[in-house]
Amino acid sequence: MNEIFSAGELIGSPEVFSRVEPPVCLGVFGDPVAHSKSPGFHNAALEALRIPARYARIHVTSGQLTGALRALPSAGFFGVNVTIPHKAAALSVVDTADDYALRAGGVNTVVVEGSRLLGFNTDGPGFVRAIRDDFSVDLRDLRVVLLGAGGGAGRAIAVQCAIESCERLVLVNRTFEKAAALASELEGSFRADRLLGPADRIVAVPMDGPALKTHLEQADLVINATSVGMRRTDPVLIPSAWLTANLMVYDAVYASGMSRLLEDAAAAGARTASGLSMLLHQGALSFEIWFNKPAPLDVMRAALFATA
Repeated sequence: MNEIFSAGELIGSPEVFSRVEPPVCLGVFGDPVAHSKSPGFHNAALEALRIPARYARIHVTSGQLTGALRALPSAGFFGVNVTIPHKAAALSVVDTADDYALRAGGVNTVVVEGSRLLGFNTDGPGFVRAIRDDFSVDLRDLRVVLLGAGGGAGRAIAVQCAIESCERLVLVNRTFEKAAALASELEGSFRADRLLGPADRIVAVPMDGPALKTHLEQADLVINATSVGMRRTDPVLIPSAWLTANLMVYDAVYASGMSRLLEDAAAAGARTASGLSMLLHQGALSFEIWFNKPAPLDVMRAALFATA
């Protein structure tokens, strides 16, 4: 089912969701939302476990978010995922949120419990699983350079790096002040001396400038959490000459094909992975929150990569 529902239908005509067989009881809120790959693998999971429900795309603008979320209980929904640009705003709408969602500054998973909305964020934990899946390493053991540390997925990943207490975290953002503020907020998680030498375990640097090149030379994992790369006409994030074979490069963008960053990294001999694995694992974690049972990960993986 590729149909896209609207927030207006959810708020004003919720019966349209129950007319579908099986009924739509889960979905993803976004603007835009047509590109979302979540329905394919969530519906595969629902079918595999014989749960009589469907997952659909629902187009929700910023002005409609509160009304759409508040309409979920009366529409018979179990919950929804929340994606760009609504994660931060959803945090202020839900009735309660878990500690990680509060620290990450956003909600990507909503659970309907009676008339109440419970908020969670599976981005960071999903990212940890994705890195282990793609590179057979643990995030806690790595020196990380994170591009796009100003908010959204970048902030969620940075918070997870702090929770894991990774070897080192370099926060990079076009607005340097945002990266610096986040570094200051997270520095308490990096006070233990694990690195040899005088280097700080968490630092912030601007996107443009020689400091980034220096930090890349000392990194294990480079993460792109910016929106740059979703279009082939986007500017180059990192000069190709700065990418080397010793790096692992992860692009949270999951546009069709390889992004320019991943193409340049692969040409340099680096190991690469796209955001599809993070989408898979954060989705599986959402599924487990909704149904309190293990997600059929192999089924979800096959359905997702069949359409990649």
